Formats: sequence, structure tokens, C-alpha cells
Amino acid sequence: MPFEIIDGSKMAAEIRKEIKAEVEDMKARTGKVPGLTTILVGTRPESQTYVRNKKRACKDVGIASFSYDLPEDISQKKLLKIIKESNRNPDVHGILVQLPLPAHIDEAAVQSAISVEKDVDGIHPMNIGNLVMRGRKPLFIPCTPKACLEILDRLKVKIEGRRAVVVGRSNIVGIPVAMLLLHRNATLTLCHSYTQYLPAKTIDGDILIAAAGKPGLIRGDWIKHGAVVIDVGINSVEDPTSEKGYRLVGDVVFEEAQYRASAMTPVPVGVGPMTIAMLLRNTMDSANRFLSGKK
Repeated sequence: MPFEIIDGSKMAAEIRKEIKAEVEDMKARTGKVPGLTTILVGTRPESQTYVRNKKRACKDVGIASFSYDLPEDISQKKLLKIIKESNRNPDVHGILVQLPLPAHIDEAAVQSAISVEKDVDGIHPMNIGNLVMRGRKPLFIPCTPKACLEILDRLKVKIEGRRAVVVGRSNIVGIPVAMLLLHRNATLTLCHSYTQYLPAKTIDGDILIAAAGKPGLIRGDWIKHGAVVIDVGINSVEDPTSEKGYRLVGDVVFEEAQYRASAMTPVPVGVGPMTIAMLLRNTMDSANRFLSGKK
């Protein structure tokens, strides 16, 4: 059976090229460009890397980047004040607070403080609520779930009527991507840590989305022959042969899955680059909405 490694970096480069042209057109017409505020609390290496990559992507396409690198012990009151200032800033069209936050800060309060009109990460309760309800449309879809659907669409994978299995039920990936698949008329199975006989569930999926955050959880013989596999997991495991002492792996054992799946995203250059591309897309769409007066 032919096997395709899904090139998320190539897809993302195409989208970034499209967005760069849109930004240049907006600047020529209005003298303005989209603006994104990124807020990083603390010095977690992974979070620093994610934010650095997002700021670099903004620069590449011409989106203005406003960044706050805040100390680990910042008070919740001060953090909320910064968010409110960004809410009021007319040059800012999107606000992203990098998760996770330190334990003394209430993530729910932070997410709710972000203006729903600037919630380009798609995590505001109103956006999530509208995503869950049929007949409603959120202003923004969370970036990683949106990336998963964009990958399937660009591969021309049929979703309607197909069996889709999602492993993981987080608020930022598992639940939203499950809702997106339901809205596209897939027959859905949502699995989690309490699911019994997990292999019997995953092997049923024409589309399998792994978002559990557990390295190597899904083995090759858990996958249906010909399935399309989207591996969202990015997990670090010890590797003494690596310069850094670790390597990044997904939730799916890639070396085994390639003998069963028809196509699969690699880690970390599959879903990761597409997630950043969707953040840029959401920011671009937000700027268009603000400049047209349709908040």
C-alpha cells in the first residue's frame, strides 16, 4: 500500500505565502497591517521556543508583533492588566497567551479576559461554546484543531460519512477537533484515559487523530489499513545520541504506523508548522474584520 508522509512544513509555507500577499495588499490599501500580541510568562524552554517561532512567522509575513516576556512570579492582576491594554489597542487584532501558565494564575480567568474579537487562539469560552453548538459559528477556531482539518482538506480526504477516531479530550485540541469532525458529518469516536480496549476503537478509524500527549501510545497494529493519521502529540523522550539529550516523538509509533496508514503527519514537522500557519490566518481574518467594521 502506498504511504505518504504529510509535509506540514510545505503546506504551511504555501499558506504563509498567501497570507503575506494579503498583508501587503492590506498595507497598500489602508496603510495598516495585522497585529498580534504574544504573552509569555516564565522561562519554560518549550514555551520560549513556541513563542519565538510564532514571532518569527509574524515577521516573515509582515504581521506586526507585540510581545511581553513576563517573570514567572507576575501577579494575576498585572497579567490581566496587560491583556486589557491589548484589548484596547487598535493596532492589535489578536492576543495569544502561551500556555501553560504558572500554578498561581487561573488559566480560565486569563482566557476569559481576552476579548472574544481578538481571541485568535480560539480558547475564549464564547468561541468554544459556539464551536460546540450546531448552527453557531465561532469567530475563531483553535489553531491546532483548525490545522488538522486544513491538512485533511488540502489532501482532499473525504470526511463526510467516514469513521473518525480522536484520542484525547483536551479543551484546546481533542474536544474542538472532535466537534469540527462532527460538523463535517463524520461518525465520531472520542477516546480518553478511561476508554477501555483502546486498540479496538482506534483500528476502526478511517481518520485517526492522536492528541493524548503520551509518547508512542498508539502502535502500528492499532491502525486501520489505509487510514489517514494526524499525530498532534509532541513529546520529548531521552536520547543520549542527540546533542540536546532528547528527541521529539509523537503519540503514534511512526515506524510501525507507516506499514498500515495511507498517510501520516510526522513529528515535529507535521501539525506544528500548520498550527502556526493557522494562527497567522486567524490574525489576518481578525484584522480584516476590524478594518471592515465587522467586529
